[in-house]
Amino acid sequence: MRFFYLLLFICSVSCSKKISKFTLSGTIRDSSLDENLSNATISIYKKLQGNSFETLIGTSSTNSQGQYSFTFDRDKSEKYILKISKDKYFSTEETILFTSLTIEGNNIRNYSTTAKSWVKLHFKNIDAKPEDQLRYMKQEGKVSCDECCPIDYQYIYGSADTSIYCINDGNTSYSYIYAVIGTSNQAIKSVKTIPFDTTEIYLEY
Repeated sequence: MRFFYLLLFICSVSCSKKISKFTLSGTIRDSSLDENLSNATISIYKKLQGNSFETLIGTSSTNSQGQYSFTFDRDKSEKYILKISKDKYFSTEETILFTSLTIEGNNIRNYSTTAKSWVKLHFKNIDAKPEDQLRYMKQEGKVSCDECCPIDYQYIYGSADTSIYCINDGNTSYSYIYAVIGTSNQAIKSVKTIPFDTTEIYLEY
């Protein structure tokens, strides 16, 4: 009988210990169209201290108001990684430190991303000579992404009727400065790129 009561006491103590949980929520914004982003995929990962591996905790989607919410166990993770993705948008990855979270209430984290757009750089030499040389360099536009065009000087030689496609943030400017070497033909060409579409910059020289 004593054993039964002891077992009952141990069970009641252990069952009364609740695992602490974090609640993380917020809103994802579409900066290109200045509106909340619905149907974006939100995935949250955890990374333990001293471990480079990411462990998936959960995946969800933003609602019609761009809102998301996760509730997960408070453990010994060093940090959490929130990954945001949607077709035709730039993926975003945000780091949330364990020490910045609280179990006392909702942890609100709002983020934003941008729609993809493209610019067509069309170069055409209408009176070509073998020694012709065009030099251009990006002045405005998205940088540091896998699909981004180079930021240093680019060259086109001789006869040319060529197009180069560069990705950009929607509703932002893309521009380059150019010079036809050995002539006074030099200027800046610019355009505002349209979300989800391609806008052309045409240069005839």
